[in-house]
Amino acid sequence: MKIMQKIVVIDRYLKARFLFFKWRYSLALISKLTLSLAMAGVTGLLAQICIPLPWTPVPITGQVLGVLLSGVVCGGTFGAVSQLFYVSLGLAGVPWFAGGTTASLVSPTFGYLIGFIITPLIIGRRTDRYIGARSFFSQLKLMMLGVGIIYLSGAFVLSLVIKSGLWETLLKGVIPFILVDLVKALLAAGLSFSILPQASYNGEIDKARYRERRY
Repeated sequence: MKIMQKIVVIDRYLKARFLFFKWRYSLALISKLTLSLAMAGVTGLLAQICIPLPWTPVPITGQVLGVLLSGVVCGGTFGAVSQLFYVSLGLAGVPWFAGGTTASLVSPTFGYLIGFIITPLIIGRRTDRYIGARSFFSQLKLMMLGVGIIYLSGAFVLSLVIKSGLWETLLKGVIPFILVDLVKALLAAGLSFSILPQASYNGEIDKARYRERRY
């Protein structure tokens, strides 16, 4: 009996995650924007996890986790919109950047914010278009790619603002964060794999390979 109950619970869970993404895909524009704004709020909350480092203006934060997951939860386009909300409202004065701060276009960390907008677009589009991209290892590769995009845009702007060479830029804007961001990528991949349906919900390109799957 207990085994049957567990099977029923698992089946309901798998069905629920499938129905959520099918529902998300079919939402009207205003509802997708609302979901994007909610995900921006989640990113802002995670940004309050902030550890300043004495040798760099770039702190260790939790917001990258929200950025990585926004493409999965909201989809590619609206994941990017969620981070556009996050960045725009922060620049407008909402104190929800790292440690409850705001920022400006000439901030040393502005490049990372640009990466925040690009990253969910890539992660979300790949995840929505391919069922095969929803495995744990495929998600991990996408999350690590997203971290790389954030590093690239962040380090580029950081070097311009503080007028640093390549090695100094890497020391201040990339190297101190690699291990922590690898953990974030692993966590994001695990979370996304746990909530993503392994069946078609929007006419995926590779759906024929997985047509026997219900959820």
